[in-house]
Amino acid sequence: MSTAAERLRAADLRATTPRIAVLDVLDLARDTHEHLAALDVHARIARQSGPVSLQAVYDCLDALERAELVRRIQPAGMPAHFESRVGDNHHHVVCRSCGRTDDIDCVTGAAPCVHPASTGGFVIEQAEITFWGICPDCAAEAKARATGVERPAAT
Repeated sequence: MSTAAERLRAADLRATTPRIAVLDVLDLARDTHEHLAALDVHARIARQSGPVSLQAVYDCLDALERAELVRRIQPAGMPAHFESRVGDNHHHVVCRSCGRTDDIDCVTGAAPCVHPASTGGFVIEQAEITFWGICPDCAAEAKARATGVERPAAT
């Protein structure tokens, strides 16, 4: 994968320090399969690079989304989350308990991977599916509570 600065320039965006920082944070989150809200991106940049305004983070995320360098997902009832996994066809699964969001690859590959019975005249470009359930950690915690067994604290 090319550097954040190279990807920004290839998308005809200036490679500013805040944009590079936002893209770097989302790239690291991609490696750990995380989807981050703007507040999370802001907090990580502050810890890693120093102060940047929350408004600058929002502006960067907006520009990066328009340039198709990041993807915004917004499951119902949750704030928007962002990821740098773009250019492929995948969906998401969201934990109803803790909000953890993971990627699910589309089984057919090409967008759109599902086809509606009727399009109402629309030209369908993409299908975005969100699966809802309980993540393994929350399921184990619920099982432990139900059986009265306490799980050890994560370190």
